[in-house]
Amino acid sequence: MSPAARRATGLLLIGLVLAVTCTLLGRWQWNRHVWREGAIAVVETNWSADPVPLDRVLDDPADTLTDADVWRRVTVVGQYEPAGTVLLRNRPVGGTPAYHVLVPFVVSDASAGGPADTLAGTVLVVDRGWVPLGADGSADVTPPAPPTGTVTLTARLRHDEPASTRSAPAGQVQAISTSDVLAAGGVPGETLDAYLALTSEEPPVAQLPGQLPPPSTDPGSHLSYAFQWWTFALGGLVAFGIAARRELQDERAERDVEGPAAVEPAPVTVDGVELWPTRDTPRTAAPRRPAAPDVPRRRGGRDEDLEDALIDAQLGDSAPSDGR
Repeated sequence: MSPAARRATGLLLIGLVLAVTCTLLGRWQWNRHVWREGAIAVVETNWSADPVPLDRVLDDPADTLTDADVWRRVTVVGQYEPAGTVLLRNRPVGGTPAYHVLVPFVVSDASAGGPADTLAGTVLVVDRGWVPLGADGSADVTPPAPPTGTVTLTARLRHDEPASTRSAPAGQVQAISTSDVLAAGGVPGETLDAYLALTSEEPPVAQLPGQLPPPSTDPGSHLSYAFQWWTFALGGLVAFGIAARRELQDERAERDVEGPAAVEPAPVTVDGVELWPTRDTPRTAAPRRPAAPDVPRRRGGRDEDLEDALIDAQLGDSAPSDGR
């Protein structure tokens, strides 16, 4: 394989690797776009749906909240445990540093008066909203108290978050992991694999924490990123293919200019032994191209032509006469 062919092969391999990589990255962005579109569809469907009793969505503490039921509004009756209030750290709201107020809620009726209430006695974690930080983020913050007595709660279901490995001061947590929240608040009891974000409660209180904003329904730039990666894949493959083709064309052009190479003598076999030509073995030279004919140059210009004509005239006048 000639050097140009090796370079061309290397360029094609680079282009192929680049194209495959960009294609996979585009596929990844496309999958993120599809997932994001699905999440937006769930928000748009559940956000405006009428609330239903909690046990129609989760009727057993061992149940897992599905993605299709996230943001769904549910109603449940019970009472708050304000002594177990816990603050969620490092969760800004709208760019404002804030604490989320997490309060345990003991269920007394999750079926809206139905015959069987399998969630009675279950302890839920309710995110009642947010409060600003103290003066320097280390001062104690006293959030508004929840209503006392029996409360009818309307809230949106949210996925339980993984427990955080970071430490937090007493009465605070780094993630809304229901088991960690109840442990930090000192409230025992069985809980759900989900927490609730407050929308309303009856009876109401005079002061509520700040309302949590709705989730974003912006699809993001995943789709455009996917098409950009696929464009890079196609463009890279074409560019490296053109570069490889140019390498082969340049080699062919050089070979045409130089002419055919010298003919190497064939090996000679003597007594069954193959002898290759040595340095002193004469080689047939490549045929030489005929040289261009040596055409004398003409002196250009009108002055030179006039000078030649005068000299010819003078020589003609001075030539000896034959006497006739």
